[in-house]
Amino acid sequence: MAGARAAAAAASAGSSASSGNQPPQEPGLGELLEEFSRTQYRAKDGSGTGGSKVERIEKRCLELFGRDYCFSVIPNTNGDICGHYPRHIVFLEYESSEKEKDTFESTVQVSKLQDLIHRSKMARCRGRFVCPVILFKGKHICRSATLAGWGELYGRSGYNYFFSGGADDAWADVEDVTEEDCALRSGDTHLFDKVRGYDIKLLRYLSVKYICDLMVENKKVKFGMNVTSSEKVDKAQRYADFTLLSIPYPGCEFFKEYKDRDYMAEGLIFNWKQDYVDAPLSIPDFLTHSLNIDWSQYQCWDLVQQTQNYLKLLLSLVNSDDDSGLLVHCISGWDRTPLFISLLRLSLWADGLIHTSLKPTEILYLTVAYDWFLFGHMLVDRLSKGEEIFFFCFNFLKHITSEEFSALKTQRRKSLPARDGGFTLEDICMLRRKDRGSTTSLGSDFSLVMESSPGATGSFTYEAVELVPAGAPTQAAWLAALSDRETRLQEVRSAFLAAYSSTVGLRAVAPSPSGAIGGLLEQFARGVGLRGISSNAL
Repeated sequence: MAGARAAAAAASAGSSASSGNQPPQEPGLGELLEEFSRTQYRAKDGSGTGGSKVERIEKRCLELFGRDYCFSVIPNTNGDICGHYPRHIVFLEYESSEKEKDTFESTVQVSKLQDLIHRSKMARCRGRFVCPVILFKGKHICRSATLAGWGELYGRSGYNYFFSGGADDAWADVEDVTEEDCALRSGDTHLFDKVRGYDIKLLRYLSVKYICDLMVENKKVKFGMNVTSSEKVDKAQRYADFTLLSIPYPGCEFFKEYKDRDYMAEGLIFNWKQDYVDAPLSIPDFLTHSLNIDWSQYQCWDLVQQTQNYLKLLLSLVNSDDDSGLLVHCISGWDRTPLFISLLRLSLWADGLIHTSLKPTEILYLTVAYDWFLFGHMLVDRLSKGEEIFFFCFNFLKHITSEEFSALKTQRRKSLPARDGGFTLEDICMLRRKDRGSTTSLGSDFSLVMESSPGATGSFTYEAVELVPAGAPTQAAWLAALSDRETRLQEVRSAFLAAYSSTVGLRAVAPSPSGAIGGLLEQFARGVGLRGISSNAL
């Protein structure tokens, strides 16, 4: 581990040292998307065809992480731990600035973490164990697949075949079975106690308290057989000490409808009455009071509202006063999970709270490469089926630019002294906000400084600034941060749309029999908000 850390530090130092010379050409987002749309990443194929491109992508991710964090690398050479996790799994230990190092320093021993990972990998679907991917205020935000069921524990190859519906790559997911794995499988009575016990030890070692389950099922069923489980239906209640949140979210299949509606998520509502949907939304009451969301209406929300409200919930968890980490997972952990991990990373970055030195194009590259590509999202398969959850993630950034999604809002309110009798700039801005939710209460989270609708601008004015009594510099700095947030997210979205439309986007739609490319371009532009851009620009 020390060698890996030193190598990462040396790579970062080397990059800085060579700044005076002409730096080597860095892999760009276009090259990344070309590779991503060509093949699914597999750790064991890193040195094969296209291996040099993958190595460049991996190296670039390490360099970007090293800008702001001291980290160790957990080796996953040839997919020894998990076939669809990065070959270089990054464990962020602390922020590299001296100030943050003194505030939050890792208490995790990487050698022990690695041992727990090896022991716990059998507990989760496809061996996709609990993996920390974001470090915020000393807390680990983790991702994984859901819990494995009997079907996988007693025959992963058969399980993969059933789970994938007989896809050609199902057998490629089979991993080598170690002697330890065989020993675990032989003890029928205590199998789940042992395997899930290791999983729980890993969660506790990472100080994870909150587990957010995005599955719409309690257990995944294929051909009448339970092929996965979840913490919320563990019969022995092994996960009772954790705070479990069931926040069902549509799977990748639903995003075919998103594409078919010209990439319009507004008004697109999931059908909750389907037979396989049996996991209701369940969130402890004490976590919902401050959000002012009517959770009982979740089945009436369209895709925009549902994604917004779930993101608000996740942000409130990671921004709480305690030191508890968060786990987000769906079934396999490579569609819905990266969607919310990526939105969390970008939202916190836009607030200037993580990855503080990265530019918009750099944070975009990092989250596409690490959160999606290197963690095994099957973009090729999803594009062939029109299931564009990957595209939705970055196009959705236009819906989270406002103050209600800012972690700075909570931190600011905690630090402010008691107000005097006068109105503050925030109050005035809230009163000027058009009706959406409760506008009669100044404390409502629906009363925002800026519009959250696409293309809207801030609603504050210089006249409003002049009305502010004491504390104007603090208020102005806060408003400037919120304005920066909107600008930064818009830059990320614009960069993504430009790269996507020139590489992946146009391939995802079958060409017109008449060869009329203009109509295809117009459909894409209409869906992503580029209507005013000429086809040549695309």
